[in-house]
Amino acid sequence: MAPLQTPEPYDPAYDVPLAPPEGHRSASKLERVLRRGWFAVTAELNPPDSADPRDVLKAAEPLKDVCDAVNATDASGANCHMSSMGICSLLSHVGIGVVLQISCRDRNRIAIQGDVLGAAAMGVGNILCLTGDGVGVGDQPGAKPVFDFDCMSLLRTLKTMRDDGTFLSGRKLTTPPKIFLGAAANPCIPPIEWRADRLEKKIRAGADFIQTNYIYDVEIFRRYMQRVRDMGLHEKAFILAGVGPVASAKTARWMRSNVPGIHIPDAVIERLEKAEKPGEEGKKLCIELIQQIREIEGVAGVHVMAYRREHLVGEIIEDSGILSERMAAKEGADG
Repeated sequence: MAPLQTPEPYDPAYDVPLAPPEGHRSASKLERVLRRGWFAVTAELNPPDSADPRDVLKAAEPLKDVCDAVNATDASGANCHMSSMGICSLLSHVGIGVVLQISCRDRNRIAIQGDVLGAAAMGVGNILCLTGDGVGVGDQPGAKPVFDFDCMSLLRTLKTMRDDGTFLSGRKLTTPPKIFLGAAANPCIPPIEWRADRLEKKIRAGADFIQTNYIYDVEIFRRYMQRVRDMGLHEKAFILAGVGPVASAKTARWMRSNVPGIHIPDAVIERLEKAEKPGEEGKKLCIELIQQIREIEGVAGVHVMAYRREHLVGEIIEDSGILSERMAAKEGADG
């Protein structure tokens, strides 16, 4: 009997082994796009309460052609859904780039380090490190929280695995994971003047890219990015600004009151209240925000969060002009 072949991280679309290009942390499309200087697009896929893989693939269908990577959320809001690891496995095997999210709330350092090796082995190149919401905000408040790590110590641990080739214990890895590390940021909530300092700590801990929470106040975000540039942080990590369509003024008020880290100005709520079709107005607002945000120096892309409305993401990205300008840049480089 012939011996089994040792698998390597591969691109499922072509079934060929992947190695990071020179100067890259991973072989992920997201990292390649960012290092080329193209304006990147990521989006969230909100996991189903289902064991049917077709539910995941259906939700991902409108994202696959407009996103450089799709985030699989990890029990966000401390509510249980299909796991981020499961979704990343399904999407990776149909050739869709993914971002594995790891929340420190639910697993200890032993489980997390093992998960990272497993994810890297199946071709996942991007990992977003999160502390995670407390169990009290979710629908199973009796769950026991872990919080063995927070986002900073998680970043440092995964950076150690990647760059030093060891577990946190110091034990050597046979093959380190080739991973592009991310973290989250909340630029628009007080104390605003400290937000860039916290970002610096995450970058020092190992973050290669940053995905922010929703941005609805561009002026506050501009001031934040000015501080980021003054500190030179935009040259040390790629910053993707979070955006998303709001369905109605009622939804906007609920988000502002109940979702940590979100600031929505009164003017946005008033605009939605006056609109004949609030859903369409929310989509239009999202497109306008993308167009304004992409003009801010130091912003490397956008992260689109459309909760249970993934079908809108393609329209928003197409109408924003991001992909057409990228195509023009590509054709110019090729020509």
